[in-house]
Amino acid sequence: MKSFIHDNFLLENKTAQELYHDVARNLPIIDYHNHLPPADIARDRSFRNITEAWIEGDHYKWRAMRTVGIDEHFITGSADSESKFKKWSLTAPATIRNPLFHWTALELKRYFDIDELLSPDSASNIYKSCNEALASDGMTARGLLRMMNVNLLCTTDDPADDLRHHQRIHEACDFRVLPAFRPDRYIDLSR
Repeated sequence: MKSFIHDNFLLENKTAQELYHDVARNLPIIDYHNHLPPADIARDRSFRNITEAWIEGDHYKWRAMRTVGIDEHFITGSADSESKFKKWSLTAPATIRNPLFHWTALELKRYFDIDELLSPDSASNIYKSCNEALASDGMTARGLLRMMNVNLLCTTDDPADDLRHHQRIHEACDFRVLPAFRPDRYIDLSR
């Protein structure tokens, strides 16, 4: 059976395949908008488990989980990491036709060498395999960004942030991380 994520994933014709494989595949990532915490990059955070790396701060996954009726206890609440991951595994199949579905499969394949789609049936094995991989050298916040060939990324920061984490990143990283202010908290002046 052909893997869901394969060398020509989403490349439907010869031209697309040539453009990707011959031109784009090895280009560095320039990410102008992400939600990676600058503190995690500054301290080169090691993740104890896939839930910390994948779900802990991902409001897109949170929204999807809420949409399918997952209790907040398993999203941003105090549930243990494996329970939260298993609730994401219930949600992931419901995201088909949404980028979250493809991103989940793509990240499992590229960074954890897991060819299986995330579902309640595969969750325990995937959780264990990802956690084992995250315990190995280089699977830190910066190590993962290097693995992804990131050249530049812009974080979404509060305009009142003192940017101390960005100073530490600037001194320690071999790729660029710049602040991109997100003024959401300041739009509703009544609060």
